[in-house]
Amino acid sequence: MPTIRRHLLAIALACTALAAAPVSAQGDYPSKPVTVVVSYPPGGDTDAIARLFAEKLGQRLKQSVIVDNRPGAGGAIGNGYVGRAAADGYTLLFTPNPFTTAPLVMKLSGAASYDVLGGYEAVINTATQPLVLVAFPGLGVKTLPELVAAAKAGKSVSYASPGAGSPMHIAGEWLNKAAGVKFTHVPYRGVGPSVTDVVAGHVDTAWVTVGAVRQYLATGKLVPLAIADAQRSKLAPQVPTLVELGYSDVVVGAWNGFFAPKGTPAPIVKKLNEHLNAIVKEPEVVEKLAVFGALPAGGAPEVLTKLNQREYAVMGKAIRDLGISAE
Repeated sequence: MPTIRRHLLAIALACTALAAAPVSAQGDYPSKPVTVVVSYPPGGDTDAIARLFAEKLGQRLKQSVIVDNRPGAGGAIGNGYVGRAAADGYTLLFTPNPFTTAPLVMKLSGAASYDVLGGYEAVINTATQPLVLVAFPGLGVKTLPELVAAAKAGKSVSYASPGAGSPMHIAGEWLNKAAGVKFTHVPYRGVGPSVTDVVAGHVDTAWVTVGAVRQYLATGKLVPLAIADAQRSKLAPQVPTLVELGYSDVVVGAWNGFFAPKGTPAPIVKKLNEHLNAIVKEPEVVEKLAVFGALPAGGAPEVLTKLNQREYAVMGKAIRDLGISAE
């Protein structure tokens, strides 16, 4: 009997030690490099902003923070990878808001499938990026009302987006419906190529982020027509919003943020959120974000959770109503 008791006691102590281990590990977090997965290729705005935050976060955590680009399927490959990663705080996702809408516009399966609302812990909404409609000067219009009037008079008008199913595509089709016109959608593989072609006059207009066209707006190589946000942007205060122009329901923005796999311990999420909130407020970060046409956000994890939920509902309805798909 004493032998049995000793065995039972040993088992109990072992179980207690195992249960306590995660708590201890959380207290030591991070004890090894942290990986930030970016679901897009190197070189774009998303990658550049992710690297800015990764560098700053590494300095504050006193640990290496490595950016791992895993592009494919409109971001779904990287998103799905993080959704299946260990929930220990060592694999994070940095993503723009197509994270929320991709499963609504694409048929995802296998490695590209993921649960938008139930598969992740929100960490922080890092920044927002207003969307702007710009036109090639040779089109001969200086305002959105002039463009709409020209289209209704029979002029053929095209608009570029960085991809089918993107927030820019949604903004374009939503405006089509609200204005009663049919601007022809021309999808590109990324913001850069779409901007290049509208500057060259190969496509009439484009929905893009403000940062992607600031230099062209300053030099007159592109004409700004409207912002798709609810309020005018500090980055382009001279540009009216669609709401101001009478399209009160057409509000589409871009944002980015950090997520962790579902089940990541709350103390780790809290620690990351606190560090990233401090980083978002750094003057150097605010200045660099502006270069990419982004404004600092921040806030508690719940802010990003609610933003993600609201966008899933609102954009989901718009996508269904407008018949948008990435195919």
